[in-house]
Amino acid sequence: MSVLQERYDDAMYDFSMADYDGAIAKFQAILAEDPNFFDAQLSLGMAYYRKEDYAKAIEEGHKAEKMKPNEQLVHTNLSLFYMKSGDKKTAEHHGLQARIASWKGNMAAPGATAPAGDPELELAKPKAPPVKIGEGEKFPEMPWKKNKPIGGGGEKQ
Repeated sequence: MSVLQERYDDAMYDFSMADYDGAIAKFQAILAEDPNFFDAQLSLGMAYYRKEDYAKAIEEGHKAEKMKPNEQLVHTNLSLFYMKSGDKKTAEHHGLQARIASWKGNMAAPGATAPAGDPELELAKPKAPPVKIGEGEKFPEMPWKKNKPIGGGGEKQ
């Protein structure tokens, strides 16, 4: 495990213990050493959000967006940050971007299908060809159907 990863894990421990100021200081130190450490950038925005500093959370969230513009979690976080700051329109925009990113991520692999559980997003599947009964073959018996005379059956004669 790299030294930066260990420091990141330490910062995440502070975050999980609600020591957001400690976590922020550690995330900033990591980013000062490696400005491309995406997880630290993403977590920094969330730490500011937890402190209810929405303007700073948004600022840090956009830095993460520049690193990975098609990352679902980036847009999910930005949507949350904007909603809490009172900007519903921009929150909805990032919510949509998060949804699009999730579709792109799920469809990236060849032969991939839509996320399980959402039938509207499933890819079209080929239909089975109809069964044909050849000449001289009889359709199988259907015991649940009873042979009734056509034209009113059940009448006594």
